[in-house]
Amino acid sequence: MKLVLMTQPTFFVEEDKILSSLFEAGLDDLHLFKPGSSPMYSERLLTLLPDEYRKRITVHDNYYLKEEYKLRGIHINDETTPAPKGYKGDISRYCTHLELLKEAKKNADYVLLKYIFDSQTEPDQKATFTMDELKEASRKGLIDRHVYALGGMNLETIKAVKDLGFGGIVISGDLWNRFNIHQELEYQALIDHFCKIRKAIG
Repeated sequence: MKLVLMTQPTFFVEEDKILSSLFEAGLDDLHLFKPGSSPMYSERLLTLLPDEYRKRITVHDNYYLKEEYKLRGIHINDETTPAPKGYKGDISRYCTHLELLKEAKKNADYVLLKYIFDSQTEPDQKATFTMDELKEASRKGLIDRHVYALGGMNLETIKAVKDLGFGGIVISGDLWNRFNIHQELEYQALIDHFCKIRKAIG
């Protein structure tokens, strides 16, 4: 299984150091998710990261960053919006409806299916599907290695997701909730927890 991390939506002081440490610890793919922010701040963050890690980054906005910094790919926020004209490279998409999953997979390298469990970053966002619905989607082959589970991913939920046949998981709240970006500078506990997740997904 692949392990994807969604960044914090805001920038913070230790971010480049933490992200570099996470890449060193085995992070497969980082989603640069900074909604509503100036692209200047994303550029600054990218310049602080080694070249070898940039090619593992998928950008959610400001798609020009993909070519300028030789990033892995771009993320599109729904199942059907076409890629930018002339774009060549990896594409990921969100999907929130199982009936659209087949179509979404045709137009992406991988799809982030949300929300599998209750969100740990958005308290009001509950699971979108029942376990029976997910099992049926898995039985039909809709859930496969091109579909990654998003929403409520932690050490307790990983086994269920592996059993359903997902190709990867997306972590966010389970990791970032362990580090106060406004008050803390020491982040070893966050790295240690990431390593536990990395080991659990195999």
